[in-house]
Amino acid sequence: MRAREGDLIKTRDNVIFDVKGLVHPPDKIIAFPRYIPSQTGTRRKGKDLYGKVYNLAERFKYLQENAPNLIVHDPVFDENLCEVPVGAVKKRYDPVAKLASLRTSKRLEPLEKKAVRLAEDLKENAAIPWSAIGISGSVLVGLHTSKSDLDPIVYGVDACRKAYAALENLLQDGESRFKPYSRDGLRALFDFRSKDTIMTFEDFARVESRKAFQGMFEGVDYFVRFVKDWNEVHEQYGDVCYKNCGYAKITATVADDSEALFTPCTYKIENATVIEGARLEPILEIVSFRGRFCEQAQKGEAVTAQGKVERVTNMKTGKEHYRIILGNQPADYMVLSRS
Repeated sequence: MRAREGDLIKTRDNVIFDVKGLVHPPDKIIAFPRYIPSQTGTRRKGKDLYGKVYNLAERFKYLQENAPNLIVHDPVFDENLCEVPVGAVKKRYDPVAKLASLRTSKRLEPLEKKAVRLAEDLKENAAIPWSAIGISGSVLVGLHTSKSDLDPIVYGVDACRKAYAALENLLQDGESRFKPYSRDGLRALFDFRSKDTIMTFEDFARVESRKAFQGMFEGVDYFVRFVKDWNEVHEQYGDVCYKNCGYAKITATVADDSEALFTPCTYKIENATVIEGARLEPILEIVSFRGRFCEQAQKGEAVTAQGKVERVTNMKTGKEHYRIILGNQPADYMVLSRS
């Protein structure tokens, strides 16, 4: 079984996990619980009720209480992760297959109809094949509510770039069903995100207002995730090893933002200066496995970032450098530096 960012998996005890990243240990999938069987849950699938677990701390708390065996200290990532054995997986939910089934279904709920219309508009305007687009999130597993948002996903570098360019055009087209966030919409998004990513609203709005992969579609929030295709992922588990070297706040200039669109996202940086914390060098990258940090800064922009410092070792060449990784702690952030 191959699973990647955007997929969801269900284990034999009916817990639904969302898959993280594109590199996984042999016979295991790095994934975190998302939808939990619960007698008091507000989401229904057949006869089963589910609750949703949001932030990382809540997910680890659930695991510690219900499935501590899934918490593993991974030696390659030097991190406590949730790793689900492939043998424990009852079902993998495929976003592309789900969208295909929605497109041919005669009985769709209102949110599902909107998911199909969004995908049709995006496919047509980006000129990408159906095989490059899917639907993730609650719609993928049939656990959406009237308040759920839409989580389309696009695969492949070329298709992703075409889709993002199309979204930029659609948001500027007054006749389009895609609408950018209003100031109030950004405030609502900030209120939700600030629960586990702390920054000021002005810093937040300055960056988020220019991201085309999020906004409103027919009155529903959408967030498009961009993921490389399998043949574009060249790192295998163990090719590169990561070592936790502490925590730091840095300033730097973005030297290359060509990987900023994808989840996981990477920013090549230069002129990195440590303001607080672990004083290690060279710090050459800022990375995140969380979609909210995609398109956070552009080439040539000065940024201030705070996160875990990792030493990155290429096991084939022996070359080493350091990186800042964002998204594991609420204190992690990356904002444009104020001039």
